[in-house]
Amino acid sequence: MSPGYDVLVVGIGGQGTILASNVLGEACLIEGRPVKGAETHGMAQRGGSVESHIRIDGEYGPLITPGTADIIISFDLLEALRYKHYVRPGGKIVANRHFVVPTSVFVQGAAAPTEEEIRARLGDVGLCLLDAEAMAAEAGSPLAANIVMLGAASHFLPLSPDSLRKAVEKLVPQKTIEINRKAFDLGREAGAGCRE
Repeated sequence: MSPGYDVLVVGIGGQGTILASNVLGEACLIEGRPVKGAETHGMAQRGGSVESHIRIDGEYGPLITPGTADIIISFDLLEALRYKHYVRPGGKIVANRHFVVPTSVFVQGAAAPTEEEIRARLGDVGLCLLDAEAMAAEAGSPLAANIVMLGAASHFLPLSPDSLRKAVEKLVPQKTIEINRKAFDLGREAGAGCRE
């Protein structure tokens, strides 16, 4: 068995992080690979941070230790920054370039960060940045941005794209299968430009 591969999926409540982590888990089951997972989403319905830990072929518990994640899939650029400390040296962050500015920024009268400031703070981490909302809209629904992100990340995951597609088709609502297929393929095409 190959060494374990740790995936941290992060975002804001309502962006589909739980569905994305379920797709990863289902793809592992399709391939007959061991998988462990855990989610935290206490205040997710209020726009809070959501994280899902997925450990593929791992030997130990479901939670990823900071500094050891092979990849972070972030549906929000600020969340990529919030969880950057989880990625291992040489790891990858696949992130949506859009971000939700927390209410606390407005309440405190602070200036919202710019994309450039966030990217600078992400430093030398291997970053694959894409506009998931635009691609999801092109596929037919902005709600498919999470599947776009999985398509982009598929280049770095130890799972076959076919298994991921089958898992998407199994878990999304029947009437949205075609939209999600297209979303996955658009994301995969965009992610190809991030390979080293």
